[in-house]
Parts: sequence; C-alpha cells; structure tokens
Amino acid sequence: MSSTRLIFGFHAVTSRLRQNPDSIKEIFIDATRDDQRARGLIKLAEDQKIRLITCEGPRLTSMAGTDRHQGVVANIDITRSYVDISDVLDTLTEPARLLVLDGIQDPHNLGACLRVADAFGVHAVIAPKDRAVGLTSTVYKVSSGAADTVPYIAVTNLSRTLKQLKKQGIWIIGTAEDADHDLTHFQIQGPVAWVFGSEEKGLRRLTRESCDQLVRIPMLGSIESLNVAVSAGICLFETLRQQSSA
Repeated sequence: MSSTRLIFGFHAVTSRLRQNPDSIKEIFIDATRDDQRARGLIKLAEDQKIRLITCEGPRLTSMAGTDRHQGVVANIDITRSYVDISDVLDTLTEPARLLVLDGIQDPHNLGACLRVADAFGVHAVIAPKDRAVGLTSTVYKVSSGAADTVPYIAVTNLSRTLKQLKKQGIWIIGTAEDADHDLTHFQIQGPVAWVFGSEEKGLRRLTRESCDQLVRIPMLGSIESLNVAVSAGICLFETLRQQSSA
C-alpha cells in the first residue's frame, strides 16, 4: 500500500497546511489562479517551505480524477499523522468544536461521521486506538474526502484525553438517551467536545463519567434512537448555530 495519496480542493489543502504541514510533500496549483484565495494558500505553503509546482488545469484534473479540484492538488504522506490534539488546538482562532467517538465499529458510520464533522467545521475527531474501526479504505471512500480534511486522532486512553481537554477549557458534552437535559433547551457556549458512544452499547462508564454534561436529542416518533452520524450532525449543527450567534 502506498504511503502517499493526493488530496485536492482549497479547504482540504489549506486545512492540511495549517494543521499538519509536515505531511505535505508538494502542492500543485493552477498556473492561471491569481486570486486572493490562491495567494493565501501560496503564502502558507511558502511560510512552511513546501514545494510549489504550477501546472495546467488538465494535468490537475488527471491527477485528482475529477475537475472539482479548484485548481489545487497536494501530495501527502499518510504516515505523518497528527501527533497530538494540542497540535490542532494550537492553530485555532475560534472556539474549538471537537467530535469524540467512543468505540465506533462500523467503517460506514465512521466515514459518515467524518463527513458530518467536515460539514460543520469540526476541528478534530478523536477516537480510541483499541475497540474502534480506525481509518480503513472503506472509511476513506464513505467519507468522500473528509478523512483528508478533518484531523483524526487515535488516542491510547480516551478518558485521560477528555480530562486533558477539560484542563484546556473545553466543555465535554456526552450524549445519552437517559440524559436530563434536552438539546432544544441546552445552551452551548465556548469550546466544546461532543462525545458519542458505540453503535450498540453507547458511552462506556469511564467515558460517561468524564463528561461535564449529558444531553439527549428529543425523539417524537416511535424510533428510540438515531444513527450516530445523524445524531452527531444534529448536535454539531446546533453547536455551530449557537457559536455563530454568540
């Protein structure tokens, strides 16, 4: 299996430049792009001393396998993973939005969660190294590119990581069907990490005890629970809405 892969699009490449520049081997950019967005990306790359290669649009289309590359393609080293959550938090200029997944086993669910995380501006997805699916080829396919745009950080001890996040001023909110607080009447302020449990068992005991607050999504129909990615999307949308209003 190759240790390198291509990512494309301004969001994906810029996120990688800001959060994990050491993983970028080179960036290919459309020679005709001279707008503010392109100049900003070029400056970021030059500041990180990353090789820039100008080329024609058709070559970028051939590399990316699509014409939706926006004029930028990067070659990245997938073995240079994000070292620590602090590497991500140190780059933020806005309140943190984190997604914590406590033991997701289904690669389709993880891929969908990454897509949701990308859609609502999550700065990192955190999951345990053990008893979790990890970034498989299926996850990459289902995520539709989000696995390359959202940092995925696998940790050895999830409860210890949550305690470290608390020390950095991040509010830890767990989701549970039996929670007293209803999302529709729940105020979300400042940096936050949403925690979701596994498909069958939900939050593990230590993870649950590490949360500052437990919240439930109100269900009006006959179905008792939602898919984890759907639940994450609802909670993250409400978080983004409230943070933006604030």
